[in-house]
Amino acid sequence: MNQKISKRLETVASFVPQGARLVDVGSDHAYLPLFLVEKAVISYAIAGEVVEGPYQSALQHVRESGYTQQIEVRLANGLAAFDQTDQMTAITIAGMGGRLIADILEAGKDKLEGIERLILQPNNREDDVREWLEIHDFRLVAETMVAENGKFYEILVAEPGEQSLTSLEKRFGPYLLQEVSPVFQQKWEREADKLQHALAQIPTEHSIERARIEEKIQQIKEVLHVSK
Repeated sequence: MNQKISKRLETVASFVPQGARLVDVGSDHAYLPLFLVEKAVISYAIAGEVVEGPYQSALQHVRESGYTQQIEVRLANGLAAFDQTDQMTAITIAGMGGRLIADILEAGKDKLEGIERLILQPNNREDDVREWLEIHDFRLVAETMVAENGKFYEILVAEPGEQSLTSLEKRFGPYLLQEVSPVFQQKWEREADKLQHALAQIPTEHSIERARIEEKIQQIKEVLHVSK
């Protein structure tokens, strides 16, 4: 088979180390592990899924692919999909809210010993993920952003190690801030427009709420080097 995946997942896949033993949390149809096995990037994968429907779908896809020796599908919540005896080395969590990703890592933090890399793609609240990583001694080693179907996705890559992030770096990403790519600009220009619209709806007497939004807008302008 020739497994096709989205640009978002292909970007996630590009950060999975060669020869990794991968846990894909919330694997859905197991598209990511199938793609990586087919490309001979990983030696073994656990596709974890907590919902019965996607779990059955993943089982079917893996059976049809013929990769049942390389990919094991497990019905489990978060990092409960594996234990130390599995000797996993990398974890992917993609397509979930940032708060949920942080909660999944927190609930399974005792299992992270021996994990060499986390590849995380939150759909929102990326700052929650960066804060969790900093607190629990994972340092960001790469970040990138992709646009697909009118949406923007950040991919965060972390490995064990200490890191101290400023509030600005938690919100915008230390590597993304350095690059300020066209996609980064598009995302934050759109976010600034949304905030401007929200600001226009808030009565002038609600000064604290208005000041909070104005501060966020000003922060975006500074990051994008907008003078107006």
